[in-house]
Amino acid sequence: MFAKVKKLISSADISLCHMETPLTSTNTNLSRPGILVFNTPHELADAVKSTGYEGCDFASNHTWDMGLAGLADTINVFDTAGLGLAAPGATEASPKETGTYESHGVRIAHLAYTYTIYNNWGPNTDVPPEAPWLAESLWPAVTAEGIIKDAKQAKADGADFVVVSMHWGQEYVAEPTADQTSIAKALLTSPEVDVILGTHVHRVQPCSQIDGKYVFYGLGNFLSNQSPSVDSSLIPQTQEGIHVTVTLTKDADGTVSSTASYQPTKVNLAGHVITPATKAGNPTTYDRVTKTLESLGDCPLTPAN
Repeated sequence: MFAKVKKLISSADISLCHMETPLTSTNTNLSRPGILVFNTPHELADAVKSTGYEGCDFASNHTWDMGLAGLADTINVFDTAGLGLAAPGATEASPKETGTYESHGVRIAHLAYTYTIYNNWGPNTDVPPEAPWLAESLWPAVTAEGIIKDAKQAKADGADFVVVSMHWGQEYVAEPTADQTSIAKALLTSPEVDVILGTHVHRVQPCSQIDGKYVFYGLGNFLSNQSPSVDSSLIPQTQEGIHVTVTLTKDADGTVSSTASYQPTKVNLAGHVITPATKAGNPTTYDRVTKTLESLGDCPLTPAN
């Protein structure tokens, strides 16, 4: 599934992914067709690791699909695979998981937030009574102010660069919502947050640059089973995504700046193989993704090919 993008992933010093679903160490009570409550074999974590990822985030509307035990098991699967994780925590003593990485003298912190824990429709602040600390991973509860506070703490703990993953937006819609644009502006105009990676809407959304820093409102789908051939209500864009490369430069005074490029991708449902989408090899996806990503007109980016 990852073979055609392994070079792309492994060539980066640090590669991060978004994990939408829980992972199970026992491979029991797995996802069933037609039921939108998920549980994924732990082998996916091994595949992610062997492909070249250093870590992922697990903050989504499916975080609670297997309840608190499922959240704890997912964290355990990541630990066992040797992967970093940004996610809600499984205990009150560890209410949030933060991914921490270092390469070439640059320390990176990865934070993650979702719009819902219970998979309710739309942003909300509902949390399970047995796990009230999960509110700390809900952006409607903590708001931009809380995220900035967390990012500030990450920098106080030694991070040079803070990546924030946001599960947000309206599914299957390319245009960012008012929530997305207002939160992005608040985060990126602060000195604490350095890049935003958006997930949830299952199609590529635009990029924007705010105060010289990037927000990718929606990375689309990378490895998924969504397509019109699976469900006639779905759009072709659900097979498309982008792999973003953010290049960091640390100046002599310690200031870290970033530039970005991207590679459109498409998942081939015959084997669920993720494939780089090029201008020559897949012009329809390439054209659609590049036009969408650059549609706001304020995000100077270079497509990979």
